[in-house]
Order: sequence, then C-alpha cells, then structure tokens
Amino acid sequence: MTQLHTDNIEITEIEWIDDCFRLEQKKWGTWESFDKNGKSIITALTEESCLNGTRFYLKGVQDGWKDCKSVSHEGTVGGKL
Repeated sequence: MTQLHTDNIEITEIEWIDDCFRLEQKKWGTWESFDKNGKSIITALTEESCLNGTRFYLKGVQDGWKDCKSVSHEGTVGGKL
C-alpha cells in the first residue's frame, strides 16, 4: 500500500493491484478502476467485476488490441422495400 501525504496530512492509503491499477468505490455504489496516472479504466457494478474487467482490458492492451481499427457500418437500408 502507498500512503499519500500533502502538507503532513495523510489523504488515503492506496492499494495498487498488480502494481498498475487501483479500485475505488464511488458514492452510488459502483466501482471504478484507475491507472497510476489517475486515468479511469473500467466502471462496474461490483468490485469483483471491476477487478476482472480491468485485468482483461489491460491484458488486451498489452497484447495489442488497442491497435485494432474499428469498423463502421451503414445504419440505413438502401433500395425500395
């Protein structure tokens, strides 16, 4: 765990999971994961699904999923029906 201090006041203790992200419960009861830069990664309804979803996403990024191109499809039907 890492303790953050500002002006000799302890703010919070942070538990880094897999030494790369942390989980935080939000006021509405949802869970959110954050990287070490504070960027939000995953939001989920339970702590377990947030943990598992974040690990799955980060593994995908590590394996190169972020380099995949998205494909768009036309949402209208052409021709006369």
